[in-house]
Amino acid sequence: MLLLQLDAVTTAVDVAAIATSVVGFVAGFLAVLLLGKYVVIPGLRRIVRSRGFDEAVVSLGTNVLNAVVWVAAIAIGFAVAGYGGFLSAFAVFGGAIALAVGFAAQDLLGNFVAGVFILKDKPFEVGDWIQWGDMSGRVEEIDLRVSRVRTFDNELVTVPNGDLANSAVTNPVAYDTLRQKFVFGIGYDDDIETATDIIVEKAEAHEEILDDPGVSARLVELGDSAVGLQSRWWIADPDRGDFVRVRSEYVTAVKEAFDDAGIDMPYVHRQLTGSVEVIEDVADE
Repeated sequence: MLLLQLDAVTTAVDVAAIATSVVGFVAGFLAVLLLGKYVVIPGLRRIVRSRGFDEAVVSLGTNVLNAVVWVAAIAIGFAVAGYGGFLSAFAVFGGAIALAVGFAAQDLLGNFVAGVFILKDKPFEVGDWIQWGDMSGRVEEIDLRVSRVRTFDNELVTVPNGDLANSAVTNPVAYDTLRQKFVFGIGYDDDIETATDIIVEKAEAHEEILDDPGVSARLVELGDSAVGLQSRWWIADPDRGDFVRVRSEYVTAVKEAFDDAGIDMPYVHRQLTGSVEVIEDVADE
């Protein structure tokens, strides 16, 4: 009888301990989970949006923090339940896995971080015409890992965000106006003042070239066969189509005016001098 009573007491103690552990785990788990869901995550969203981050960054931050909240809730639950030793072993194991994954995916993580900064700093946006390295095109999409750019040959280029974040990117359409320039070559015998007047007049006559800032024409080089006059002019609301079209129309108008005024646009002449000696050896038959 005594043994049966002791077994019953031990069983009751075990059940009470298990119940206490379960209650502690549930209490700790729910406390952290509710705190994270209704306080921490909404607070993060407000802070990130107030800093001007893109919605893609807000969504990524929300998902990451949601995962952190769940892990923290489970960890606190085990700690409150009295399983600190299990939690320590799990933390060491998880840390080793995280380190291995970090080394294996460092390029991927780098592109994610670069994508976050691109979306935050906005050096370019969807629809912008950008140039990087020897490539150029119009931005079709900015993702957290890559950006997609359509070239002007209608090719789609997928660029890792790390490449764009760590190299110089030119955005010609970032501002309301864009300056263009072109060097016109005239002959050494031609009148520089007349040519300069034609260059300025044709720019002022073009309706899409701005009057303010005005066009300028300056002598910039004395070449082997031509005098270089550089024209600089501005256009509004720049777009690559406008950039190419306005440039072509303006240069064509100046060329035709030069022809009418008898101003030469010389090209390089090269003269070969010397002699050629031909030696024929006739073998005796």
